[in-house]
Amino acid sequence: MKSNYLYNLSTTFRYRQTLYMVFVLALLLISRAYADLPDKTLNYCSEGSPVGFDPSQFITSVEYTASAFTIYNRLIQFKRGTTNIEPGLALRWDISPDGLTYTFYLRRGVKFHATSFFNPTRDFNADDVLFTFERMRDPEHPFRKAYPVSFSYFLNLGLDKEIQKIEAIDSYTVRFTLKSVNAPFLTNLSLAFASILSAEYADQLLKAGKAEDINWKPIGTGPFIFHSYNKDATIRFIGNPYYWRISDVQVSQLNFKITPDSAVRVIKLKENECQITSYPRPEDLASIKNDMNLRLLSQPGLNLGFLAYNVLHKPFDNILVRRALDMGINKKAIINAAFQNQGDAHIANTMIPPALWSYREQLEENSYNLKEAKKLLTRAGYPNGFRLSLWASPLQKYYSSKLVAEIIQSDWKKIGVEADIVSHEWGEFVKRARAGEHDAVLVLWTGNSDLDDWFGALLSCDARNAANLSKWCNQPFDDLIIKARKTIDPIQREIFYKEAQQIFKRELPLTPILHATIYQPINKKVTNFKVNPLNATLFTGVGLE
Repeated sequence: MKSNYLYNLSTTFRYRQTLYMVFVLALLLISRAYADLPDKTLNYCSEGSPVGFDPSQFITSVEYTASAFTIYNRLIQFKRGTTNIEPGLALRWDISPDGLTYTFYLRRGVKFHATSFFNPTRDFNADDVLFTFERMRDPEHPFRKAYPVSFSYFLNLGLDKEIQKIEAIDSYTVRFTLKSVNAPFLTNLSLAFASILSAEYADQLLKAGKAEDINWKPIGTGPFIFHSYNKDATIRFIGNPYYWRISDVQVSQLNFKITPDSAVRVIKLKENECQITSYPRPEDLASIKNDMNLRLLSQPGLNLGFLAYNVLHKPFDNILVRRALDMGINKKAIINAAFQNQGDAHIANTMIPPALWSYREQLEENSYNLKEAKKLLTRAGYPNGFRLSLWASPLQKYYSSKLVAEIIQSDWKKIGVEADIVSHEWGEFVKRARAGEHDAVLVLWTGNSDLDDWFGALLSCDARNAANLSKWCNQPFDDLIIKARKTIDPIQREIFYKEAQQIFKRELPLTPILHATIYQPINKKVTNFKVNPLNATLFTGVGLE
């Protein structure tokens, strides 16, 4: 009897010990998945209200910052502060010898955000990749039919035509099969439009008849979880404690304080209402540098400020008119007026910044020449000029679009052309410009290191309903862009792009004006911030002392 008692006691002890070990192990597993984030709040003064949070729909930095690079991840991503790609939700990938098949091996254990409106029951897997890309690729996709929107960037790059098939080999392996070689394909998958959405969440929305909520109640796998949006005022995010690379989440709360006026943004920065702000005015740079509580970071920008002529409106279909307008713009005067330090911008000679490969330094600049511009207008049949609408963005980025528009307005008046300056609230401005309501529009573009993101996105025939605000389609030019996409040989690609630049300079669907240095003011207590050479402000890894 005594031995049975001792046996039972021993068994009970071992059982409890086993339960305890299981409990400890469970705690360890939970601790690996969940992290206590630093109890800190980071405030960012942003320049405008996003028109949504579905990154596949948009092409501007306002939406990119508020959604793609805050809420979401992509299969491949740009290494922070660079244009180099690195693994994201795909741990690695293989490319077939013929360059037509890309196989991605997905990261395991990645959690989608849990919110008041969605509670995921599974981790990220191949189904989410298929949903994300099939929705953009297939016009008959059920979700696309329930929520019919345009996927501008995807179409810009011709990926609707290039991707032949997407298939899940298993739950964590996805294969893309292309119809032809596509040199910028991997780089393109790092762009905002390729942000991975939740197929499970999409199914929930579809069943509830609320497909449009994917744009207003976003669910991603990124470092920050969407909490609330008060248009024209605030966007609130919370740090993601289950993020797959938890070292990238250094604050528990991230707030966007929407402040369109650049001068007010700087005041809020100095008063510590914001610790990071976007796009300071050139005239504020000196006072920011002299403020002992602030730092002014800078980097050469991969950007282009330009004026696009809508060739679907007369008389901008006439190349002589476009040349005259181009020749009537004093770019040097614009830089002198718009920038305090003349080293902060330089005159743009062609579509791309000088830092990029294939830049044609020997291309002659159409110099400012009012006399010659008048002659060209006379030859075109407009000896007394004409009237046009000149659209200027309501946002102030590296410079004031309104100021630049006023200088151009004054220049053109000297050749008999009257320009009515037009602006709209940001969302309306983007919508109407894409619809082609403008005669001419001032634009600031930031691209990546692959030239397809410049020539293809801004001037290809496929891009006429998106970033190609000139609505220009030139078949010889387009053929060169397509050939460059389908060529892996960098020397041959460079030849194609140089030929394309010659056509561009002859046709002038837009006037390149300037390339600007990127300035990013931050509070000195902000840690690990890196200036992004691309078109968004990044909060990944950013903390506060």
